[in-house]
Amino acid sequence: MADFLQVSTATESRATAVELARSVVTARLAAGAQIVGPVVSVFWHQGEFGTGEEWQLLFKARADRYAEIEAHLLERHPWKNPEVSAVPLVAGSSAYLRWVAETTAPDQEH
Repeated sequence: MADFLQVSTATESRATAVELARSVVTARLAAGAQIVGPVVSVFWHQGEFGTGEEWQLLFKARADRYAEIEAHLLERHPWKNPEVSAVPLVAGSSAYLRWVAETTAPDQEH
């Protein structure tokens, strides 16, 4: 079932997270998005240790649309080098996966 992914990124504010989520979903690159936050992040950035609050975005998508999602997010994200990563969905209900597939099919684009 590696035909489907959960793609994630994070941003500094709820407003930016909602804007990015709407952009990806209205482009039909993902069937839906969830925004979680704020979450606490602990990280290294430019050689310095840091902590901060971020808003995490989780997209439900087809694996064959990943490159488009990544390009879309990188073009619109306010950070120079944001996390854009994906994990394969190894299982899911058939109705759910059918919804993801149908909603994000390339012929559904506006």
